[in-house]
Amino acid sequence: MDWAVIPRNLHFLLGGLVLTFELAAFSLAGGFLLGILMGLGRLSSRKWIYYSATLYVNFFRSLPLILVIFWFYFMVPFIIGRPLGDFFSAIVAFIAFEASYFAEIFRGGIQSIPQGQVMAAYSTGLGYFSTMRHIVLPQALRNMVPTIVTQCVIIFQDTSLAYVIGLKEFLRRTSLVDARELRSLELYLFAGLVYLIFCSIGTIASRRLEKRQVQIRR
Repeated sequence: MDWAVIPRNLHFLLGGLVLTFELAAFSLAGGFLLGILMGLGRLSSRKWIYYSATLYVNFFRSLPLILVIFWFYFMVPFIIGRPLGDFFSAIVAFIAFEASYFAEIFRGGIQSIPQGQVMAAYSTGLGYFSTMRHIVLPQALRNMVPTIVTQCVIIFQDTSLAYVIGLKEFLRRTSLVDARELRSLELYLFAGLVYLIFCSIGTIASRRLEKRQVQIRR
């Protein structure tokens, strides 16, 4: 085994890791914001909003992410008449997909707040948006933190699927180095170790936050 292949290509591999983190960050931010809107839509009393949001969430949650990536990479350029590029296509696909999962996380977080608090807020004269902003959302977000951290870990893992459209993220660059160096065992063990380290950090953080939430409730 020739482990020297790692330091020889470390700069190139780290460039892919940076791109992986950028994709994960954009996907997290965009998916979270769109997920909030979809989550609120899922709780709306207006039928057209509720059914539109429900259709969106159920549609994307029923599809594999790799198919969504292919759609945005191949179909959207065909519709709009110009290519989006591999990085932008991946970001849009990830945001659209992850928003459906964040929407359910957000909906569950809001529904975890006792309805009595909402009624009490209304009785003091607060409107819907004021109640959400000052009463419901601060508590709901605290309840959602462990689940959101877990979803961040999942997003980081899922970024490797951008490999299929040629985006030179971490796993893709590992494959390119392997094609040149022919050191599959060393390179893919290294890639697995990197994913293991970062995902383990996220998992540990999620568990600690979950325990903290349980202690606070007690």
